[in-house]
Amino acid sequence: MSSEALYTEKEITVEDALEHGLSADEFEKICAFLGGRRPTATELGIYSGLWSEHCSYKNSILQLKTLPTESPRVVSKAGEENAGALDIGDGLAVVFKIESHNHPTAVEPYQGAATGVGGIMRDIFTMGARPICSLNSLRFGPPDQARNRYLLTRAVKGIGDYGNCLGVPVLGGETFFAPPFSRNCLVNAMTVGVVKRGEMAFARSAGEGNPVFIVGASTGRDGIHGASFASRDLTEESEKKRSAVQVGDPFMEKLLLEATLELIASDAIIGIQDMGAAGLSCASSEMSAKGGMGMELDLDRVPLREADMNAYEIMLSESQERMLVVVKAGRENEVLGIFRKWELNAREIGRVTGDGNLRVRRSGRLCSNIPADSLVLGGGAPRYLRDQKRPAYLDAVREWNVAALPSSADLAADFLQLLASPNICSRRPIYEQYDSEVGLARAVGPGGDGGLARVPDTNKGVAVSTDCNSRYCYLDPFQGTAQAVAEGARNVAATGARPIGITNCLNFGNPLIPENYYIFAECIRGMREACLAFEIPVTGGNVSFYNESEDGPVYPTPTIGMVGLLEDLSRALQPFVRGPDQSVFLAGRFRPAFGGSEHLFLKLGEANGAIPELDLAHERRLIEFLASGCESRLFTAAHDLSLGGLAVGLFRFLYDPHAQRIAGFDWDPGATATLRRSVGFERDDLLMFGETNGCALVACTPGEEAALARHAAQSGLDCVRLGRSTAGGELNLGLFQADGPRAVQAFEGGLKAVFGIE
Repeated sequence: MSSEALYTEKEITVEDALEHGLSADEFEKICAFLGGRRPTATELGIYSGLWSEHCSYKNSILQLKTLPTESPRVVSKAGEENAGALDIGDGLAVVFKIESHNHPTAVEPYQGAATGVGGIMRDIFTMGARPICSLNSLRFGPPDQARNRYLLTRAVKGIGDYGNCLGVPVLGGETFFAPPFSRNCLVNAMTVGVVKRGEMAFARSAGEGNPVFIVGASTGRDGIHGASFASRDLTEESEKKRSAVQVGDPFMEKLLLEATLELIASDAIIGIQDMGAAGLSCASSEMSAKGGMGMELDLDRVPLREADMNAYEIMLSESQERMLVVVKAGRENEVLGIFRKWELNAREIGRVTGDGNLRVRRSGRLCSNIPADSLVLGGGAPRYLRDQKRPAYLDAVREWNVAALPSSADLAADFLQLLASPNICSRRPIYEQYDSEVGLARAVGPGGDGGLARVPDTNKGVAVSTDCNSRYCYLDPFQGTAQAVAEGARNVAATGARPIGITNCLNFGNPLIPENYYIFAECIRGMREACLAFEIPVTGGNVSFYNESEDGPVYPTPTIGMVGLLEDLSRALQPFVRGPDQSVFLAGRFRPAFGGSEHLFLKLGEANGAIPELDLAHERRLIEFLASGCESRLFTAAHDLSLGGLAVGLFRFLYDPHAQRIAGFDWDPGATATLRRSVGFERDDLLMFGETNGCALVACTPGEEAALARHAAQSGLDCVRLGRSTAGGELNLGLFQADGPRAVQAFEGGLKAVFGIE
């Protein structure tokens, strides 16, 4: 430690630490790292940000360490860089990550959601990757309530306005509504980019004496304590903390994107990192610790947009569109020239040191002198395994009997009710606010199971999806999370791609409540088992705890961002039947159940029962069946079964959302009996509306039926011909008839009133 005197405005006490979200034990550890002295006010602020759950993962990292992270494709492992990266051949890597912006959106939905998009974009392009597509995963309370409608519509507008300005298409996503999300909405944003492996940038420092630059926007007071704000329960008091919500400028981010990619290509830098949670504190300490170096910063040189900001505020500001860059000595003018060209700030604010300490000065006074390694994950940041207790309700829901749900008296009416329900109906009012065509990247999406983007200058495709059934995870955390991974794999396989890796965004309640921590640990266990079964790595992600209010926690929502690779984009599968006379087959293990289903919720208003069975070995065979069938051009289209069951799946397979045209359907007379024999039940509504895993609908042209059946048999899958598409709009689904145009009207109209669409 330097003997230079440290400046502090007041004597820091353990009570100050508690107000910053730190524990008394953590305060003692901080004092020990500082050689026995108490921290200054600035140092306490830095530790509170870096040791918050949002930055340090202190309550989750030991669980996360159990997830598989190895694969021959891995270029950047979980936790190593701003995002994960996987080799896709031809000297290229796909870079991807998903993150949350939940609390900020609950407080200020437009800026909260918009800056969530901006933050995840920066994580991708700071690695030198140009973003090629984005996705989002949204959770809100029932949209018939005014506040939920306000949060949803403003968040969607924020996502659209920010992302559209950047010119990055939205190719997929999901939106789910349930009462536990009324106080705590969830906004998870995912971005995917592509980079040449030899041109990747890294978030590290090196070379004593190398200059440190801050680039991009100026620094204000917006977002101060955003990291700690995201690490506490949402209360009426915290909902008023709009100062903890960042304000974004997408036009500046577009300039920053182009300037950053040009900067990285210049080879004038050692490392670069986005200033996200905890701002300059996080970027400087993480880059230093990763390189085994220190850093000295002069905050008087930081471009400010507000007067009289002190060191505490500057170090913790989460103002958007900023980067920290370690520049190669002697190449400063190149960096300045690039940012001058893009009309952005670029200011030298410090230098790399060799002693491992983060030293911060303001107005000539030393405000902080901290061992950088003591601040970060993998260094001195605390790590905890919290107490667990199995919630009593998990046993109660398993005892629910399907007899408690009256049999459907009108299958056709129930079918229309499902199509119009908020969790199933068309997301057109949402995704039409997003640009999905820009850059000619789109091959498939949005509106299908998964999106598919062309890898620039190749004939490869990257398939993407975000998936999680929050009700399933509430009813069975282990199986529900494994099913989320399986559904993501099915969704990318339905485009013809093979899954190659996942990122995750783990949204849970307060981890200090033993029941919540049990659910979290079970979800991690389910994710691990599923990823091992598919032999795919977890490349990173985000943990969002404290999604909890006086009303209780949200449903556990471990959102899975799945990425797949299609080697030949010309063989891509469509998500819907094109034209008449296509034979439609149901391939897989059809075991419908009402537990956790949308049909059950619509009829009884509850989440209850045992969720559909999952067989991971079977799921893997189904994925291979879809991918190899695509390669041999055996299928013309594919679609997985999920919410709403077989009847809804068939509708979505027959409906072209872009042309808003539906094909008719003639049910094969023998299909009903075959399905009943395979599952051993007689309830018609269970066959039509029960939900299942391990199944996909596939279509083929006349004359290919025998080859498709052989392919299924060789894959070890059941395969039932359900019928054929027709030119008319009548839907003969075997057990009931439905009018196609009326079904389209129900499906397309479900969210129109929410968004004020006539």
